[in-house]
Amino acid sequence: MAQTVGFVGIGNMGWPMATCLVKAGFNVNVNDSRRETANNFVQQVGGAAPDSLRQLAETSDMIVTMLPTSAIVGRVLADGDDNLFAGMRPGTIIIEMSSGVPSVTQRLAEQVAAVGGTLIDAPVSGGVPRAKTGQLAIMAGGDGATIDRAMPVLSAMGASVLRTGAVGSGHAMKALNNLVSTGGFLIGIEALLIGQRFGLDPAVMTDVLNAATGMNNSTQKKFRQFVLSRKFDAGFTMGLLAKDLSIAMQVGRETATATPISALVHEMIVSALSKFGPDADHTEMAKLCELLAGSELEAG
Repeated sequence: MAQTVGFVGIGNMGWPMATCLVKAGFNVNVNDSRRETANNFVQQVGGAAPDSLRQLAETSDMIVTMLPTSAIVGRVLADGDDNLFAGMRPGTIIIEMSSGVPSVTQRLAEQVAAVGGTLIDAPVSGGVPRAKTGQLAIMAGGDGATIDRAMPVLSAMGASVLRTGAVGSGHAMKALNNLVSTGGFLIGIEALLIGQRFGLDPAVMTDVLNAATGMNNSTQKKFRQFVLSRKFDAGFTMGLLAKDLSIAMQVGRETATATPISALVHEMIVSALSKFGPDADHTEMAKLCELLAGSELEAG
């Protein structure tokens, strides 16, 4: 008999991820703060939409949470009259796939253990395009045997499942990955602006970077597609990126690590957030670099 997976949070990422689970043959129970979104998912994709979080927990073997913040995850688990703990069966696995705060995730894992379940953190990288194809990179932290049990669910959504260590380590790794990704984006855009002032074509520069040692994810998948095209619609918001970088900086503080370069990257994103707003696409941080340089990138 197919396992039943509860999925809480049917947003930009959650919808295609839950869709992959349906396609993989799991029975999927969905829940979202917007009831109409859960109903639409059932109508368009399949699965079921229980009337409450409690009912979802009562009928699910594993539960995925894909939510904006750790605080919201905590409320879904235990706050109010309707929560997952109210219906969660002993032995239930909570797969926390949000971009969470590692220290909060560790506390949530203790609360889940106290009611007879197990929590692992399994944040993702790859954005909406790879969520749609089930090719996300998943960073899994927690008990090894529990990750083994969750592997069929994780593998339905991701092309690679990378074990990072104890619970909370996946969320730390996700934030640090996005810190590195953002740094690569910003230095690359700055280099394009310098080159354009010198007389180089930014599109040609991007091709050269991708054939040389300056290559990174942004040069490959963002510069031509979203910046030089002026589309700025990669599908990941500035607000979410700023949150992830704040988490990375918090981990730096908690580990007493000097972070001068990270601090500059974080400062740039905070400035871009202030300028363009939390709903702006994260690739619009290139516009901040352009404002500072006094020129706009153009693809010849």
